[in-house]
Amino acid sequence: MTLTLYYHPLSSFCWKSLIALYEADIAFTPRLVNLGDPADRAAFQAVWPLAKFPVLRDEPRGQTVPESSLIVEYLARTQAGAASLVPADPDVAMRTRLLDRLIDNYVHLPFQQIVSERMRPDDRHDPFGAEQNRAKVREGYDLIAPMIASPWAMGETFTLADCAALPALFYADYAVRLADWPGLAAYLGRLKARPSVARVLDEAEPWFQYFPLKDG
Repeated sequence: MTLTLYYHPLSSFCWKSLIALYEADIAFTPRLVNLGDPADRAAFQAVWPLAKFPVLRDEPRGQTVPESSLIVEYLARTQAGAASLVPADPDVAMRTRLLDRLIDNYVHLPFQQIVSERMRPDDRHDPFGAEQNRAKVREGYDLIAPMIASPWAMGETFTLADCAALPALFYADYAVRLADWPGLAAYLGRLKARPSVARVLDEAEPWFQYFPLKDG
């Protein structure tokens, strides 16, 4: 296989790339990275010095593509089956990219700060900071909820925005429940039932025991 994805199955940003690959039925080699293993980390740093996943390596084109949104964009540009992930219409494409960035910056990233706070040593917890980030997630929900169409973010076509929404909403729901945003909750339910998404969730299931907020 010519494509290799460096990833971890519990990583939320890796899910965005995996969903795109599965959605477009693109053959690739999954390369699970154990950052806790010095040799594995060093091998990954030889591919991408920051050692942050996901990273896509396209050997025939000699391309190393980091960052989940860029990976989906790259797949849409180079793989025929993924073309629809970034709509051809420039205005719709711009709205798709906008929603992708809003989801990442105003739901996904503040949620990750909540997880980081939970993982601190017992004497270093910051409950006030965690609550501030929960407030940011709520603001993010309020921001994106009116922008989500049906059945998918952009309407009838599954896009980059949907690839971004699943990991953000799935994980953030553990910290800020979606019950007060019924439209987003219903959308998350539709996403979970999508075959490409269900496959990602099934593969991640054995790793959920390590998720810091799994116990609520």
